[in-house]
Amino acid sequence: VKPPTVIGQFHTLFFGSIRMFFLGVLGFAVYGNEALHFSCDPDKREINLFCYNQFRPITPQVSFSVFWALQLVIVLVPGAIFHLYAACKSINQECILQKPIYTVIYILSVLLRISLEVIAFWLQIHLFGFLVKPLYLCDAGSFGEKFTIIKCMVPEHFEKTIFLIAMYTFTVITVVLCVAEIFEIIFRRFCFLIRQ
Repeated sequence: VKPPTVIGQFHTLFFGSIRMFFLGVLGFAVYGNEALHFSCDPDKREINLFCYNQFRPITPQVSFSVFWALQLVIVLVPGAIFHLYAACKSINQECILQKPIYTVIYILSVLLRISLEVIAFWLQIHLFGFLVKPLYLCDAGSFGEKFTIIKCMVPEHFEKTIFLIAMYTFTVITVVLCVAEIFEIIFRRFCFLIRQ
């Protein structure tokens, strides 16, 4: 069952293809070899590894990719449940607009999608922030170095910041599309009632 609104169909295309492509291809390109290019002063392999593990306790390929992949799956669940329900009941696009109960159920699934996106947005801000700084100050006191604070250069910090902002932008766009979809379905339902 396709979404009953044009905005819903666009949301599915935008959400599924563009966001997944951006995450899969560009996310790996930006974060793929971060540990190799992370360097500290003094530039010793063991200090670089020690400070990198402090900088990123969980590798970005795992933390970033898993978080956003999980977000994509969780946000798709309400729509998938509705479409499974619609397929079992043989509900088509017009039935969703004609029968109030189906309209309400569909709107509730979109509202749940919005709620999940807002929660994910909040989590993104608290987990990743908005800015990747070019310099990281590593506390190497426990490593046994004579200098307790070591300066480390974060590779491609600008690209990582752009990537984070793009992921926030995708979240905002999908929320706006979901809100617009609710207005579209209410408007189409209102037009359907006037025609009768």
